[in-house]
Amino acid sequence: MAAGSDSTAPEASEQGRAPVAMEKLVSLCAARGFIFASSEIYGGINGFWDYGPLGVELKNNLKALWWQRMVRERSDVVGVDASIVAHPRTWEASGHVDNFSDPMVDCRICKKRFRADQLDDIGPCSAQKGKAECDFTEPRNFNLMLQTQIGASADASQTAYLRPETCQSLFTDFKRVRESARQKIPFGIAQIGKAFRNEITPRNFTFRSREFEQAEMEFFCHPSEREKWFEYWRAERLQFHLDIGLSPDRIQNRPHDDDELAHYAKAAVDVDFHFPFDWQEIEGVHDRGDWDLSRHTEYSGKDLSITDEQTKEKFTPMVIETSMGVDRTCLALLCDALDEETLEDGESRTVMRFHPRIAPVKVAVLPLSKKIGEAAREIDATLRKHWNVFYDEAGNIGRRYRRQDEIGTPFCVTYDFESEDDKKVTVRERDTMNQDRVPIEGLVDYLRDRLEGDS
Repeated sequence: MAAGSDSTAPEASEQGRAPVAMEKLVSLCAARGFIFASSEIYGGINGFWDYGPLGVELKNNLKALWWQRMVRERSDVVGVDASIVAHPRTWEASGHVDNFSDPMVDCRICKKRFRADQLDDIGPCSAQKGKAECDFTEPRNFNLMLQTQIGASADASQTAYLRPETCQSLFTDFKRVRESARQKIPFGIAQIGKAFRNEITPRNFTFRSREFEQAEMEFFCHPSEREKWFEYWRAERLQFHLDIGLSPDRIQNRPHDDDELAHYAKAAVDVDFHFPFDWQEIEGVHDRGDWDLSRHTEYSGKDLSITDEQTKEKFTPMVIETSMGVDRTCLALLCDALDEETLEDGESRTVMRFHPRIAPVKVAVLPLSKKIGEAAREIDATLRKHWNVFYDEAGNIGRRYRRQDEIGTPFCVTYDFESEDDKKVTVRERDTMNQDRVPIEGLVDYLRDRLEGDS
């Protein structure tokens, strides 16, 4: 048996993976430092979440892959990072001030607030010890934007809003970005950033939160090409989610029915993922027409139309939007990766089967004994120049393997007592638990082929 090898293999790796309950995932995320409640020592704050050491690596990997695909690999998309607080007129033009609301009811007894369309799911009134239903007020609209005040003086302060979506700045910056980046139609503007919505009933872990992150791109095109570009981006965005490792049988495109479309939209399609709680959207691709640029032209008084240099045709560009929920996609990656399998000896192991591109930790360095830790530390230092690496020399090697399986580390490198003589280490692969003896001199290339290859 090779140094630090696993004693047993999976009983039936071809049998498929059953979905793991959300309760198990939430518990693991907190215990291993992926995601946990914000302000946890004070009992948390509903709808807000903190990403721990592993969670922030997962999230940053996802954002980096999105930026690489959407911006750096293309000559027709540029990026921006706009402010979270915009001029209040922005939200008048977008319709959020007048229309961004949900019908709400309040209970006269327990004083809690609920969405009017979810009353069937509400149990007995908490103030009546389960003896009766709540006594509801009549429904009234409740705006979901979070307000803030600008200015040091209360008398001179101005009401503003934390943005409920990141896309509006891409429309208000359209003219400046097009001219400064010397872009011609068709082209896109991309951004990753935080948004805020005062959700009354945040639910399903991080799926519906009050603070969340979006990765959006607005693609501006000629009216005659809107259908072509809508279909292009529909296919492109679906493929992205497959490329980051989401299971094909848990991902799908779902076109919106006519009664689902926003009043300004000609077409829309969701990228849906099959969560343990249902099929739900993680990204949307929308044909927004010229509504956004036309509205901001109207409210700002600045003409956002363009004139074709060759034909002299003046037109307002159409917009095809791709909008990915970063937190929702992270949750999908966690749900899809989490697996529990039974080994031949009856023991079980928990495995996060992240695609290597997305895994928070790429490699773990595990000396077989603390006595040979110095040489292992040198390997660790070399690998850290290339990837996020975890070093662990405490405890039984089998338990250390299991800890790395549980956080999704694709490869473990074991330096043993033979390594000093043969200048090799044992590399163990997470999913199959197979092991290779690899020369230390060629270790970086060996790992690079498997972590950064096309597979």
